[in-house]
Amino acid sequence: MSEALRTLETMAGAQLAAEPLPTPERIRALLNMLREIPLCSGVTDDEAEALAKQFEERHGVTMTIGAVLTYDEYEPWLAGRQAGIVPYFWNRYRRLLTEKGFSGQVLAKTDEVTDRILGLLENPLKEGSWDRRGMVVGHVQSGKTANYTGLICKSADAGYKLIVVIAGIHNNLRNQTQRRIDEGFVGRDSTRMLSNRESPIIGVGNYDQTRRPVTFTNSVRDFNKTMATGVGVSLHNLNEPAVFVIKKNSSTLKNLIEWLREHSAKRGNSKVDSPMLLIDDEADNASINTRHGSGEVSRINGQIRELLDLFEKSSYVGYTATPFANIFIDPDSEHAMIGQDLFPRHFIVSLDPPTNYFGPSKVFQQPNSGILRPLEDNEETLPIRHPKETQVWALPESLKTAIRTFVLGRAIRVARRQGQKHCSMLVNASRFTEVQRQLRNEIHQLVQSIQASARLNASLPTKKALLDSELKALYDTWKNEFEKTTECDWQTVQKHLHEAVASVVVVEVNSRSSGALNYEDHEKDGMHVIAVGGYALSRGLTLEGLMVSYFLRNSIMYDTLMQMGRWFGYRPGYEDLCRIWMPEAAEGWYTHIAESIEELREELRNMEAANATPEQFGLKVRSHPDTLIVTARNKMGSGERLPVSIGLSKRFVETAILKWDSGSLVANRLAARHLAENLAKVRKSLIAAEKVSGGWLVSKAPVAPVDSFLAEFQNHKASMITETGPVRAYIEERKGSEMKEWDILFASLEEESPNGLVDDSLGRRINCQRRSSGEKSNAGVTLLITNKHRVASRGVEKIGLTNDQIAQAERMYRERKEIPAGAAPVNYSDRIYRPVRERPLLVVHLLAIGKENDNLSTQSPVVAWSISFPGTAMEEKLVEYVVNPTWLRENYRDELDEDEMAGDDD
Repeated sequence: MSEALRTLETMAGAQLAAEPLPTPERIRALLNMLREIPLCSGVTDDEAEALAKQFEERHGVTMTIGAVLTYDEYEPWLAGRQAGIVPYFWNRYRRLLTEKGFSGQVLAKTDEVTDRILGLLENPLKEGSWDRRGMVVGHVQSGKTANYTGLICKSADAGYKLIVVIAGIHNNLRNQTQRRIDEGFVGRDSTRMLSNRESPIIGVGNYDQTRRPVTFTNSVRDFNKTMATGVGVSLHNLNEPAVFVIKKNSSTLKNLIEWLREHSAKRGNSKVDSPMLLIDDEADNASINTRHGSGEVSRINGQIRELLDLFEKSSYVGYTATPFANIFIDPDSEHAMIGQDLFPRHFIVSLDPPTNYFGPSKVFQQPNSGILRPLEDNEETLPIRHPKETQVWALPESLKTAIRTFVLGRAIRVARRQGQKHCSMLVNASRFTEVQRQLRNEIHQLVQSIQASARLNASLPTKKALLDSELKALYDTWKNEFEKTTECDWQTVQKHLHEAVASVVVVEVNSRSSGALNYEDHEKDGMHVIAVGGYALSRGLTLEGLMVSYFLRNSIMYDTLMQMGRWFGYRPGYEDLCRIWMPEAAEGWYTHIAESIEELREELRNMEAANATPEQFGLKVRSHPDTLIVTARNKMGSGERLPVSIGLSKRFVETAILKWDSGSLVANRLAARHLAENLAKVRKSLIAAEKVSGGWLVSKAPVAPVDSFLAEFQNHKASMITETGPVRAYIEERKGSEMKEWDILFASLEEESPNGLVDDSLGRRINCQRRSSGEKSNAGVTLLITNKHRVASRGVEKIGLTNDQIAQAERMYRERKEIPAGAAPVNYSDRIYRPVRERPLLVVHLLAIGKENDNLSTQSPVVAWSISFPGTAMEEKLVEYVVNPTWLRENYRDELDEDEMAGDDD
């Protein structure tokens, strides 16, 4: 990027950020005006138009304010003090965000939401002793650090004197967080602040240095007593706020607590009197006190409470994108959760991301997103389950393809004038450092080979260039990945290949490696890196410009799996180039978890409207079906059989795991036939069923045939949520009122498929749905319906609803999301239709099990079922399931072993 273009971008960006929604005409008029200035006169028409389109994309981004729950005795204070607060630190930070490209609308909402969170803390000038506990629920890689940096700035403006940020359990994440606090709050490079050298001015320090916060840690070293004492500042007489950025480590916390006791307590008083704000980043990780967890987890939890107790005045805010552990605390006792030490009893805030957020819903819930690639060829060279002694003798072809896709994406970004932007690839395929080292070396050799070919032959005419095997492999990958989806033809890509790949480096990222992701050192030309690692790449750490991810890990644990999704974030100008390789089973879990988190957020919005408290929300969310797995995981060491109360209101449950023995298969086909026969007694025959897009629908059927079908169906014990007893008990309580009538769908494809299975045993011709068996199926024993554990097809939950009900549900969703009229078509999740459903929907599936091209016409169908439960107006009596940790170990042994040893690479 030329200096003239850089200057034009900076000047125009600052002016446009002050305008809420600048029009395309306004953007171009401003650019043309600024090009008259000598400093910007060298910008060409093409460069100006490309910049205009970039600003259009940026300023078309909008953002909504999320939901908030507070406890009953909350007393607002901020509005009364607002006029007397000088926003010195906030104004500097807002200006920094402007220069980083935040749109005016997003800046305004960020200002509003950080005010909201600040107001939920205690007034730092309030006399006496007090403490506040709250939680902010964001999204993975959505800007939580930017949010709490803004909160730190505003809390310092309001009078908080001591700020502690607990930033992850690894040094690289703590160091990264310190650099961001330096840039957004301190204004100086903390690496030099504690030395004799003058610290260089960075970030907000470039705008105003009138006030200088004190920092007791720096961007290369965590807290230690000697360094902190050397600062020579008393925490009782602070003229400026002081900040500590520490690792979530027991030794570090111990040292900080001891140092505070030694240096900061008032004479005759064991507590510090300065008001303190504690930001607990990744609050679900190691901060939770699990009764049967490791001693380290409980120790850190106790130390955080001890740290808070050192202060007469303290506010605690836990930030997390995966709040399962925080919300599902101690689910074996109705009241233990309320008294839990770090439970966010005073407030919970849900952050909504801007509309340009590249998140789970976009990646996993939008059909045909074009982002995901199945990973199926790894078992010979790099199996998911492998010992630490594994020898990596070759790379899977899929990984080679992913690397070539990254190189091609870089070339396209160079063509788009983004060549000097950060660009990263993630390879997370093993938890073992030795395997990571070997992977890094193999990838390095491939990259070197591509670099040599691009240097020697990319400038040749295409026909000659493609005689080079590496360039030919790149060309074949381009045809598969980008020919039909990007504006760049092969000649353009080939032209930029050498520039794209020459600067690419391969770095190993773990506690034993010398490699590092120092993006700050490459701001001018960008860092272009393939990062190979394991757990150190899985939580909190941001990979700038992440474009391609290769993910080969096992875990069913919600927080672990979602936090491994480093590919979430913001991808301005290159979202169409992003690709993710992962096993199909992992894709299924991600899809399920994304839906579960959205349900949790939806519940938060509903309870905000009902003026519920955080405690009431916690009790409600604990009844989510996912509690079965979260609870069992948290209680693995207990060996207990644990009763868990589950609510089925507005839930969708299905038999994704089935018995596969011949007796059970026959019994379940007979159960389906008896259902049809029982319906025939009240409806004369199934012929009365209505043909709909998903099969044959019987509307307003009585509950008795449904109950008989469920009682007769042979459920697999591994399909816990469809356990017959609890499901029937839930229906029993409502069968005289809300569940007196049912919609029953006998699912059928629209047309008979070649080599497909057709069944007429139920009185109607049914074209059976084709499903594959999951890789962990056990022939003759257990059938997992696909690796994704999904039975029903998307859109099934609309069946049985009227057009008016469908329109109402979709309108309510658009209003909640503040989607403007005329926006792009919305991808509606099935769950949005449950609130308007008046009758429960039972879907009976007749499945043909086999691969895509198998001839399935002669087999007998496998019966499965799904139920979409509507909401309930009754006081919901929760249904009790029993979680046996042995069950979890038997069914998810591989994933649990993997997750329990997730830290082996650090």
